[in-house]
Amino acid sequence: MLRVLHIKNFSIIDDVNMEFGEGFNVITGETGAGKSIIIDALCLTLGERATNEIVRSGEKEAVVAAFFDISPELLQPATTQFLKDFGINIDEGLILKRIISTQGKSRAFVNGSMVNVQTLSDISKSIIDVHGQYEHQSLLASDKQLDLLDAYGGFLGIRQDVRKMYNSLYALRQQTSKLILEEKEKAQKLDLLRYQTSEIESANLNTSEEEELADEIKILGHASRLAELANETYDALYSSDSACITRLSGILNSLREISSIDSKANDALKAVENALPLLEETGYFLRDYKDNLNYDPDRFEQLQDRLELIKSLKRKYGSSIQEILDYRDRAAVEIEKLQHAEEELEGLQKELERIKHDLTETAHSLSKKRVSMAKKIEAEVVLQLSELSMINARFSILIEQEKGDDTTDGLKASQKGIDSIEFLISPNIGENLKPLSKTASGGELSRIMLALKSIMAKGDNIPVLIFDEIDAGIGGKTAETVGQKLKHLSSHHQIICITHLPQIAAYADRHLKIEKKVRKERTIVEVTRIEKDERTAEIARMLSGKISEVSLKHAKEILKKSK
Repeated sequence: MLRVLHIKNFSIIDDVNMEFGEGFNVITGETGAGKSIIIDALCLTLGERATNEIVRSGEKEAVVAAFFDISPELLQPATTQFLKDFGINIDEGLILKRIISTQGKSRAFVNGSMVNVQTLSDISKSIIDVHGQYEHQSLLASDKQLDLLDAYGGFLGIRQDVRKMYNSLYALRQQTSKLILEEKEKAQKLDLLRYQTSEIESANLNTSEEEELADEIKILGHASRLAELANETYDALYSSDSACITRLSGILNSLREISSIDSKANDALKAVENALPLLEETGYFLRDYKDNLNYDPDRFEQLQDRLELIKSLKRKYGSSIQEILDYRDRAAVEIEKLQHAEEELEGLQKELERIKHDLTETAHSLSKKRVSMAKKIEAEVVLQLSELSMINARFSILIEQEKGDDTTDGLKASQKGIDSIEFLISPNIGENLKPLSKTASGGELSRIMLALKSIMAKGDNIPVLIFDEIDAGIGGKTAETVGQKLKHLSSHHQIICITHLPQIAAYADRHLKIEKKVRKERTIVEVTRIEKDERTAEIARMLSGKISEVSLKHAKEILKKSK
């Protein structure tokens, strides 16, 4: 609910705090006292446009702030998420604030955080409606009208089923469209993948062969030098006149003779005896090595070609042979998937048709319920309007469908079903039915809204309703009826009403009086909560324009009757 409205330096208002209570709040005052200025100021906090003309003469800026004590559950999910993203906590309330400078600059705040004006509008739409000559009215929106009809009719359960079916239909269409697109590209993609896997498979790669190839190419590339070195070493070790092994044999014989005389040479003898077989084995190795070391240019070229093939595959598919093989495996999986895409597409299309069939049946069932409920609401609204001195008013709920491909019978659907609705009104004889949003008279519009709200109160979760000009052109018994309806409505909503009629004011739970005064040669506005005798006096003034014994007596009777 709206707890406090603070207005400073706005038009003729100096500095005013207005505190509102639960139930039915009424604002009264003499003509020109500034009642409409209060609504103008409030609408600024709701995102209405502003000009620098509203700043009080001699001041730099106007400030308006509205404090709402409201449960986060009443806000739209998108609004709640926005506040969360901005780090704005509303557990202890919500403050919407506007500051307008004489330069025409406007600043907007939510709980002290600066936001744009559109954000104020988006947030306030969930919590307050202003009915009168203003545009801040949720019931003028077709979507809101549909929500109210469904809530009043108890159709939100079946609408939830429609929403789930529509979301499933949308998701399946996305998947199907993707697969159809892939189907068009499948042949080209399959050709590429098959070529790539074939290229890798035909290479017959081994994860260790690259290093082996490099080693063999290195040897063949140095074959001539290796042969030269092997021959020289073999000659020096074994086959020349001064071969190492030949000389070592002489050394061995000498050591044997020394050892036979002096045992101290035994270790030296053993060392040479052990070395000789090793050197002989080295000689055999060198002999075979140089005999087998033949440079084969064809083999060398084959090895280089093979290594170049591997490098080429690495440039395409990975930085190593293992990565190339991994790519081949992934491509094989993708080929398998693409080959089965047609079967998957057929399955999705069957599921799509099934969901579309279910959506069609459920949406038409919901539509029939809406048509039936609309007739009931139309009759109730006309009855309510006749009680509000609009005896010639006609009211109709237009329910239409649009062609499309969301249902099996060629209709467009949404999460709310296949219907779009519009509340139509003809306030006077001879006038055509027109959308509620195009009704000109502020007083008529307020009474129409009151009639609708009275009927649909339980289905409407907007917590704060403001009525201005609701008493235009009515009086007597009708005014009393309006007061009764507002009082009844206040059991479901916080009601704030500006009125000139005592019959309406008498039903209020809280009565605020606005007076225009002159102080220090400046006009100011004062707002006072009145009770008991003060309230009786204000009702008396509203009855006759002045306070007298007769008007006071009448005022007491009206207040007594309202209770």
